[in-house]
Order: sequence, then C-alpha cells, then structure tokens
Amino acid sequence: MSEPAVPPQTREPGDSGFAASGRRVFRIEAEALQAVAARLDGEFTRACGLMLATPGRVVCTGMGKSGHVARKIAATLASTGTPAFYVHPGEAGHGDLGMITDADVVLALSYSGESDELLMLLPVLKRQGNPLVSMTGRADSTLARAADVHLDVSVPEEACPLHLAPTSSTTASLAMGDALAVALLEHRGFTADDFARSHPAGALGRRLLLHISDIMHTGHRVPKVRGEATVSQALAEISGKLLGMTAVVDGEDRLLGLYTDGDLRRSLDAGVDVRSTPIAEVMTRAPRTIGPEALAAEAAQLMEAHKIGGLLVVDADGRVVGALNIHDLLRARVV
Repeated sequence: MSEPAVPPQTREPGDSGFAASGRRVFRIEAEALQAVAARLDGEFTRACGLMLATPGRVVCTGMGKSGHVARKIAATLASTGTPAFYVHPGEAGHGDLGMITDADVVLALSYSGESDELLMLLPVLKRQGNPLVSMTGRADSTLARAADVHLDVSVPEEACPLHLAPTSSTTASLAMGDALAVALLEHRGFTADDFARSHPAGALGRRLLLHISDIMHTGHRVPKVRGEATVSQALAEISGKLLGMTAVVDGEDRLLGLYTDGDLRRSLDAGVDVRSTPIAEVMTRAPRTIGPEALAAEAAQLMEAHKIGGLLVVDADGRVVGALNIHDLLRARVV
C-alpha cells in the first residue's frame, strides 16, 4: 500500500514570517510615499488651481485598480467641498461621456499611462475643451503627454514581491488624491460644519447639526410647577412627565428652580414632609440650563461635566421652553 501524500509545509497563523512580510510592505509603501511627496511641485499647484477654478465638477476616471482609486478620490473630494464624481471609462465610451460637461475638469488615473479605455476618451475631451489632469507613473506616457497637468506618482518598487499587483503605486495615488482634497479644503476654508452638512446621517453630522430645539420636550410634555406648589405636587409632575425632574416657575414661566429625583432622596433623608413643604424651600436654585439653539452635543458635554441626567431649556428671557434628559440624547444618537 502506498504511503499517504504529505501536504506541503505551511506557516502557522502565528508564525513571525507573516509579520515580517507585513512590515516589509509597510516599509516599501512608506518609502514610496516619501518619494512621491518629494516630487510635489508646480504641477501639483497647477492641478489644484484648475480644480479650484472650475465652474463645474472634477470628473475622476480610471480602469481596474486605478478606477477603484479614482472612485475613492472622487468621494473624498465631494465630501470636502470640491464637487466631484466618478465615471467608468469603459461606460463613458458607450454614452456616459454625456455626464461630462465642458465646465468640468477631468482627473484621469493610469499608472502605465497607456490604458486603452482612457486614451479613447482623449480626443472627445480635447474637442470639448475639458482641462485634463493625469496621474501616472510614467511622465513620457501617452496620457501624461496629452494632459494639461501631469502628477507623477511613480514609485521605486511595488510591495508585491512579484512586482505585478499594484500596491505601492495605488497607495501613492490614493495619497496624491488625499493631498489634492486637503489642499483644496484648506484653500476654500472648509469647516467642520461644512463637512457635517454633507454627512447628515453620520455621527459627526448629528453632533454638528442637531440642535436642542430638534430633540427637546415642549408644551405640555415639559414638567413644571409653580413656586407655591408642595413637594408632593412636584413629585406627581415628575412621575407624570417621566424626565426625572421638574422645573419650578413663576406665573410667566420664568425659571425659579429645579427639583429632581436626587433632590427627593435628599429631602426624604432630611425628614421633609412632602405633603406640606413648599417646593420653593427644597428646590435647587440657579440650576444648569441650556438654550434651544445650542447644539445637542453641548447638552451632552454639560451633562457629563456636571454629572447630571437632564437639562431645562430656557429662552433669552429666562422662560422655560423645553426639557431633555440623557435618554433623549441617546435616542438622537448624539452620545
């Protein structure tokens, strides 16, 4: 009987050889980025100028891995104040060129600079008058020579040991795209508020766009009693409105004080008669408050800093117009 075949030896998942390979990739790609950064010059400045001055959009295009990078660059530009989108060069030749107007700048990526699908578009783009920025690894390539501005992303070597899979070159192209986006962002004076407006569904958007007035309880849902009310009446209001507190107000709803579940425990410990004691004698005077136009994130910071679970919302005249607690912030996903 023949001996069973012995499978070839493989490294165990914990073998340090894997880590060594990973570190080699990081080293090679870091060196590639340094090499590209050292070449940033007037061409980079010209590319930024074209993108900043265009009345249209930045149209990013590329095939294969360069296409994936171009799509990411377009997304980064668009989210940082430079209108941009991606067009697949193969689809462009079958009708999608109609998406590109004569007001647009085209950013074309091809490491070889010889992608047939991109070169096919050049006569149409030239005839339409689109400024062309190329990003290639060969300054003497067809695409580079046809461009108004050429960004050199050539790298000393790919991290792939076979020198076949795009690795260092795609990293360099991604970094060049980020450099363009950030340079334009800074020149435009793009702010965190601007970023939030294009990311309303994200956590940052909620933190920067959501105001107290958007989430606070209003009207009859705001717990409040008059200054002459008893502690037991205040407790009924706290229990009915389920916010763990009640405002104490005068006849015009101006804030006099606050009474909370915590105040109740302290009152009971002190032997206070809840049926006969006026709330004005045991309430917290001058409590922490917030305005309706403040950001919800500010309420979260106040609650955390002062170890409190709720806030009253008052207007410029000191009138109680709303209330909210930590649960409202959690529901709004601010915290």
